[in-house]
Amino acid sequence: MKRTIVLTSFICAMLVANYSFGQTKKKTTTVKKTTTVTKTTVKKPSAADLVIGKQALTKSDCLACHKEDTKVIGPAYIDVAKKYSPTEANYDMLTKKVIAGGAGNWGTTPMSPHPSLPPADVKKMVQYILSLN
Repeated sequence: MKRTIVLTSFICAMLVANYSFGQTKKKTTTVKKTTTVTKTTVKKPSAADLVIGKQALTKSDCLACHKEDTKVIGPAYIDVAKKYSPTEANYDMLTKKVIAGGAGNWGTTPMSPHPSLPPADVKKMVQYILSLN
């Protein structure tokens, strides 16, 4: 019985408190949002790596579908450089895309896979492309 009285009193107190808070005018406060930008430090590719990347591009079949500043079948390298920042994550992701091939990022025309290209060379090619921006 005592427990019921205590519980009922507690519920009544909560209702009264809730009702009294509902009767007061609400203050509107503006909260200023802050944005934190985290810079990712990336080890820039050396000039020698960029030269190796450019040479690897000219030796591959990439120039059949891509040009540095003109869209052919695939996007121009300069457009790729504008879309992707030169980060390790993008180097790795684009290296995998070049090797595996695919479609959908630049239209419906698929890029043929290049499984015979060594990943280290493809990464240097990607580093060269992303350095064009």
